[in-house]
Amino acid sequence: MLLQKPAFLLFYHTRAAEASFGEWLGVLWRGLSLDCTVAGYVTAFPVVVVLASFWIPLSQRVWRIILTVYFSLIALVTAAIFAVDVELYRHWGFRLDSTVLIYLADPKEAMASVDFWLGVRQTLLAAAYVALMIWTYRRVVGLFDGEPLRRRAALPWTFGLLLLAGCDFLAIRGGTGASVANVSKVYFSSNMFLNHAATNPVFSFLTTLGDHTDYASEYPFFDETTRTAKFDALRGNGPASGPSERVLTKTRPNVVVVILESFARTIMDADVDGRPVMPNMRRLRDEGIWFENFFANSFRTDRGEVAVLSGFPAQTRMSIMKLPAKSRSLPSLARSLAREGYATSFVYGGDLNFTNQASYMYATGWQQLVWQRDLRFDTPPSDWGYDDAVMCDWFADCVIAQSGTGEPFLAGLLTLSSHRPFDVPFSRFDDRELNAFAFADDCVGRMIDKLKASPAWDDLLVVLVADHGYPWPRSLSYNEPLRHRIPMIWTGGAVAGPRVVEEYASQIDICATILGQLEVAHDDFDYSKDIFAPTPPRKFAYYTFNDGFGVVDASGEAVWDATSGKAVSETSPALMDVGRTMLQTTYTDIGNR
Repeated sequence: MLLQKPAFLLFYHTRAAEASFGEWLGVLWRGLSLDCTVAGYVTAFPVVVVLASFWIPLSQRVWRIILTVYFSLIALVTAAIFAVDVELYRHWGFRLDSTVLIYLADPKEAMASVDFWLGVRQTLLAAAYVALMIWTYRRVVGLFDGEPLRRRAALPWTFGLLLLAGCDFLAIRGGTGASVANVSKVYFSSNMFLNHAATNPVFSFLTTLGDHTDYASEYPFFDETTRTAKFDALRGNGPASGPSERVLTKTRPNVVVVILESFARTIMDADVDGRPVMPNMRRLRDEGIWFENFFANSFRTDRGEVAVLSGFPAQTRMSIMKLPAKSRSLPSLARSLAREGYATSFVYGGDLNFTNQASYMYATGWQQLVWQRDLRFDTPPSDWGYDDAVMCDWFADCVIAQSGTGEPFLAGLLTLSSHRPFDVPFSRFDDRELNAFAFADDCVGRMIDKLKASPAWDDLLVVLVADHGYPWPRSLSYNEPLRHRIPMIWTGGAVAGPRVVEEYASQIDICATILGQLEVAHDDFDYSKDIFAPTPPRKFAYYTFNDGFGVVDASGEAVWDATSGKAVSETSPALMDVGRTMLQTTYTDIGNR
């Protein structure tokens, strides 16, 4: 277990180099408690086996086989967790936990994010880890080769082993104090990377397997009366001080929502050698309504989709999309517009069964879903599905054709080419990731130009919004606001004219804002605020990460980590209560559905 931490620090040597030698030692020392806990769990079974061997007359060979099989399985599981964790941290910014099981429910789709050589590298890493563990085990077991224990010596050895079992229990519990073993015990620094480096990924994964059954009690910041009062002051569907400002020329335009895979604000703003990575998004920003201070609600597509399409806040270590009995009760943009006579359809070039997307969408009012299984193109699909060049062009044709029917419609598209493994036919930059984003940007730009050249444009409201941000540059911390800042652009012939919106907002506010412009009631969207409505409600951006939240508005920010129970950043202390209220209310809401 101890080797995992030096290996982790070596793997992320650039970030580790920013720490002092004393802090490296702190990672090893503070992490030792959870390492001992995991070691306690691992050795519990061998202790029982050895104890049994004193009194049950089986051959030494049988007992040896039992222990060898057991330790081989432990080695395989531990190595797999280590190999997955050390790479996944690069993208998620937290150590492995049960969150990964949400996405492993569909292994084929999950593996589509892994390119071949990355898979080979991590497999070899896991194999080396297994080999080292088994070699160590055999060396240790070899020390005990000899004559079987005589019966008269069994009793004192039994007492000795029971004493060892007691020590094993203390290790599992995390000591003799009131506080039992938990991840927060290893946190020792204001640098979250060092805290994560000290965390044992095996412990993190195993201890979260049973999380989140009693959702309402997950984050008990306030008593129920206080929580209700605090949320009533924040709710999006509370009474506003006046009507929404009109930014559209039409009350009932056709609506197109394009959810852009991983389009981060940092990448959109980036120039490489004097060339913008996303020139089309910049052009569209200047042509339409640009939301300057807009944020994603989470770091994953499934939660981002629910935030965009249902106005429901993202969760920390769970995804409501994976709970059909609860997600189907969510409000939705599709259901609200279907009641107004809109035809609703959603398109994706990949598999909408991944993370239960299809079930959620059908349940929340999307009348027609089209995905990879329904499509036939001459171009072969990538690992994730048909790329954006194919899908954006085809989707534009569908929108144009549907516009010709004269019936109002809501059409959605989720792009995919800017997702790992970034396999795109584009080589504008030396960086593979940036090429993928440049390619996706090019595809979106050509799609908008195609729509603009058609008669459909005059009646269109096109909403371009990212599903979540992306850790670029790599130094960007997983929990800081900039990691979650994303673009949102409103364009189309129904937009009155270009403008910059300075209000702070996030994905959950999209539903109320669109419905407000269409003069459709949005009373069932508790969390969604109309960005163009006068205050109240209070305007702020809210997001969650693996186990915490962030809130941003014009006054500053508040970022809170639940594992340590501490503020990561608090330039505006008043926002801390806003975040606590939102997080507790979200989980209380889920528990009551």
